[in-house]
Amino acid sequence: MFRPFCPRWPPALLGAALAAPAAAAYPEKPIKLIVPFAPGGGNDAIARTIGRRIGEALGQPVVIENRAGAGGRLGVDAGVNAEPDGYTLTLISNSYAVNPSLYTIKFDPIKDITPIGMIAQGPLLIAVPASLPVKNLSELIALAKSRKGDMTYASSGQGGISHLATELFLKDAGIEMTHVPYRGTAPALTDTVAGQTNVFFSTAGAAFPYMKNGRLKVLAQTLPKRLVAEPSIPTVNEAGLPGYEVVIWYGLVAPKGLPPAIQQRLNKEMNAALAQPELIEQLKNNGEEPTPGKPEQLASQIAKELAVWKRVVAEAGIRAE
Repeated sequence: MFRPFCPRWPPALLGAALAAPAAAAYPEKPIKLIVPFAPGGGNDAIARTIGRRIGEALGQPVVIENRAGAGGRLGVDAGVNAEPDGYTLTLISNSYAVNPSLYTIKFDPIKDITPIGMIAQGPLLIAVPASLPVKNLSELIALAKSRKGDMTYASSGQGGISHLATELFLKDAGIEMTHVPYRGTAPALTDTVAGQTNVFFSTAGAAFPYMKNGRLKVLAQTLPKRLVAEPSIPTVNEAGLPGYEVVIWYGLVAPKGLPPAIQQRLNKEMNAALAQPELIEQLKNNGEEPTPGKPEQLASQIAKELAVWKRVVAEAGIRAE
């Protein structure tokens, strides 16, 4: 009896064969972009900016879904566990690499995602009240040493990036300060401007207005190179603490198993969007710069920061709230 030939394809090849038609037709419906934080913040603004332009390029709307809570973990969990079909993407930032050192994470932050690419990066600004008697970073360090732990620093929250970045700075500088955590950047900035706290590592967009009206002194910024938007601000390295660097970054990921053709398409359109002069100017006004590149660069940034913040959390004895 005639038996038709039915090849036994390896699972990986079979999956690729089945995914190819779907990838070729992608996208056929709106794309959901999960933001793990509330509307109105820096993550939300980046998502809406890049989402609109990717949607225009793909011919389908990119719908923002804010899933705030648990320091960004709720939204990330939803994104990581979605179907890997290209219709659910997640915006991630520094908290993605910080949280595994503070909480029990039920997925592998490297192996269980498909990186799409980096979107933008920016610095933290080391800001002090106008009334604090220092003119530069070296004088701040000297003042902290003379006061022997009596100075205070604000953060936007226990275990957040401004908290960890400051702890890393204190260790590298060999000084001590008392941590005063706030619930968000706005109240931390308000009290620093008023002199209630001595130092705050602020995002650039939030601190720029206070710097420009003279109510805050910005002593340095944490990127390895000077800002295009404010080139007068020295880097921490230039200001007297070699080797210190903290990058505030944003990236786009999909669940593990996304077809490579869809990954490449999304990366291509995102990089094209990041080259648009209007978007570049919008980011510049917020102290940020576009970071187009390959998916592997985002994966490398995540891996690097997982190691850095694990060490900082352990050495500083930081505990989640």
